[in-house]
Amino acid sequence: MVRGRTTAPEGLVLGHEITGEVIETGPGVEFIKKGDLCSVPFNIACGRCRMCKTGNTGVCLNVNPDRPGSAYGYVDMGGWVGGQAEYVLVPYADWNLLPFPDKEQAMEKILDLTMLSDIFPTGYHGAYTAGVTSGSTVYVAGAGPVGLAAAHSAQLLGAAVVIVGDMIPERLKQAKSFGCDTVDISEGDPKDQIEQILGVPEVDAAVDAVGFEARGHGADSEHEAPATVLNSIMDVTRAAGKLGIPGLYVTGDPGAADDAAKVGSLSIRIGLGWAKSQSFTTGQCPVMKYHNGLMQMILNDLTGRGAHARRGIRTRAGALHGVAYTGRRAGAQQLPSTSQVSPPAITGTGSRRSHP
Repeated sequence: MVRGRTTAPEGLVLGHEITGEVIETGPGVEFIKKGDLCSVPFNIACGRCRMCKTGNTGVCLNVNPDRPGSAYGYVDMGGWVGGQAEYVLVPYADWNLLPFPDKEQAMEKILDLTMLSDIFPTGYHGAYTAGVTSGSTVYVAGAGPVGLAAAHSAQLLGAAVVIVGDMIPERLKQAKSFGCDTVDISEGDPKDQIEQILGVPEVDAAVDAVGFEARGHGADSEHEAPATVLNSIMDVTRAAGKLGIPGLYVTGDPGAADDAAKVGSLSIRIGLGWAKSQSFTTGQCPVMKYHNGLMQMILNDLTGRGAHARRGIRTRAGALHGVAYTGRRAGAQQLPSTSQVSPPAITGTGSRRSHP
């Protein structure tokens, strides 16, 4: 959005990864209390519609007049004010907020818990929907925050080997630091490098954590090629394998290289995926499906070797310092079922910084 690669309007207040303390509740809020320290799922959901009742909160039918699904401070997501602000208004607060059970304990782990609003569940969703299980071999395309979270999640789900592909040395180094194998896509087709690692040119499951700003492989890595990752993960995943696609694809991309891509039409080798009987899961992560379980894993120190991974994810996501956002004040008017949330006060973390 900040690079002009979406149809986001000028003046949109950004920020959809929010953690904070409740400072005020509307009269319709029954269970969330002032002083609660909460994670705010980036999906805004009503809790009442058919999608919400089946756990598909990423495509709630009642919070966006233009299409299913909504989010704070995000393009085409209903115009909700984002979290890069001193305060943020949370609708349907009893349904949407995840309160941490012990505030003191939560503050000790707040830098990990901040990732429950988006990055950690989104990465987990990518690995989970790719069918990762005990003994799986996994390829994760992209070593940004979502890719690193997906790689760590694949380990949590029992993967035997997790291979992460990227072209930025620092990202690949971070993936290696918590036990992943890596491939450098600037050196050529990931398939060949995967074969060097596994002895076979395919994996059981793959995750696209790149999206529509993908680049080519090898000599083409300097040029944008938005269908590259989708085609690549179909190619490297075994027959009847599953593909988790949390990487963002948009319906409008003003900065695309060609007219087709400007309206979200990409040259995808769907025939290849069809011939291999592969399954695809796309779209927003339904955060509420995962965040409570992941919170419990963090609070009870059950994420194992992932502490190093999470530090790297936080670094890649912008060192969020407890998500102590600065900027515009949002939500001056209290609605019946809403709560206002402010950032938690963190001592000893330096200056307050906003999400990039």
